[in-house]
Amino acid sequence: MEPVLDSAVDVSAAIRFPGIVYGVVVIVATWFLTRAVTGAVTSLGHRFADKRLSLNQVATVLRFTLWLFGLVLASALSLHLSKEVVIALTGTAAVTVGFALKDLAASIIAGITIILDRPFQVGDRITFNGTYGEVSAIGLRSVRLVTLDENVVTIPNNKFLTDAVASGNWGALDMLIQLDFYVGLSEDIALAKKLVEGAITSTRFVHLKRPPQIVINEVTQGNVFAVRIRCKAHVLDVQYEEAFQTDVTERVLTAFQQHRILAPNVHRFVDDGGASATKPAARTVVIDDIAALGL
Repeated sequence: MEPVLDSAVDVSAAIRFPGIVYGVVVIVATWFLTRAVTGAVTSLGHRFADKRLSLNQVATVLRFTLWLFGLVLASALSLHLSKEVVIALTGTAAVTVGFALKDLAASIIAGITIILDRPFQVGDRITFNGTYGEVSAIGLRSVRLVTLDENVVTIPNNKFLTDAVASGNWGALDMLIQLDFYVGLSEDIALAKKLVEGAITSTRFVHLKRPPQIVINEVTQGNVFAVRIRCKAHVLDVQYEEAFQTDVTERVLTAFQQHRILAPNVHRFVDDGGASATKPAARTVVIDDIAALGL
């Protein structure tokens, strides 16, 4: 029982019971002050819309500083901090900070490794854990990707040391783009291939110094038999990736409509029981002058 009593005496000696009230008052005052700062910054953000993001960053720093100062002041008022207690708290804080900074230190080392090893660099189009985008910055702590829908994705550097990352252009301006088009089995495959080649070579976004390739395979698209025409071509600059895909797709589909090359869903398909049947022909749109399309 004596050790327990001694511990209770030590704890009661370390606590300033009158100071607990002041500590609670400090915490409440800190809460009201942070609410007031948040409200003021929100009002300023509505008034100065162009500065809203910068004001929000300032408010975040102020809230963190106020709460840190308030907690330290409340602790000082509520506790009798002897030399031994200060040393113990300092050691505990050092261990806590060390654990908190462990991932940060790993990210900094990984950032140096990325810069030296160069698995990718700023301006590359990469795919990482299902996220595809352009590398906008490589920092000491993280890598920032800008996706095609203009979202900014921040990834800690140490993630790149353990997971695979794919770079589409690896420091080059041009990049390989793969597009697939599907036609029915009974269509004129040679003509379809020629139309796809014409669409690729006529777009202004193609990098013709690296000749495009056409690969044809018989596949099943869902429950439908089809011929897949896969074109592999290099875009002139990675910033034109979406424009290249859109331009080539529009040219190919328009040419298919002009020459009445039908999609695979108007041909034989396989039902769930394995029996074959024929689906009705789909309506096609005919464009009179294909020369106007540049094909």
